[in-house]
Amino acid sequence: MPQDPITQKLLLDWFVDLDMPEGLRAELVEGEFVVTPVPDGHREHCLSRIVDQMHRHSQTDMQFSGNKGLRLKHADGCPQDHVIPDGTCAPKELRLFRGADPWMPCEGVAMVLEVTSSQPQIDREVKRRSYARGGIPLYLLVDRETSWITLFGNPESGDYQELHAVAFGKPLALPQPFAFDLDTTDFL
Repeated sequence: MPQDPITQKLLLDWFVDLDMPEGLRAELVEGEFVVTPVPDGHREHCLSRIVDQMHRHSQTDMQFSGNKGLRLKHADGCPQDHVIPDGTCAPKELRLFRGADPWMPCEGVAMVLEVTSSQPQIDREVKRRSYARGGIPLYLLVDRETSWITLFGNPESGDYQELHAVAFGKPLALPQPFAFDLDTTDFL
């Protein structure tokens, strides 16, 4: 729902100062608060498999940060999005994470990763649009409910214009700067 600029500023100020109880994390996406539990073991398993392959096979040396807060462009009539992807990848040479604020800008991020949570529609739709608005080149979604992994690319006009999806167990080609086939057999 669109909000006036004063309400947007108050909401954003309140959110940035929010202190969440242990075991929960909060995000501000398209003007809505999203509160989720910290990742469970299956989510961590999928993420660790992706990160391991990224470090072994990626054509470009990459850095990975788990649960790094990103500031992204806002949806119309909403305050600036503050999103916490399960994983954020950036070329190592950029050193984006060194000295970064808790909520860092998304410029230079090559890819974000999400493994669906208890609210999968947020990962499938709302966060997808938010990452595209931020201009993040690639969004990798591991959908545990459907047993599919999807790579979104070419962000334009507030959404991704390309997608490549495979069922768990099939390889998924990751483009530059990664340039390798992601093995998903262990996601089953």
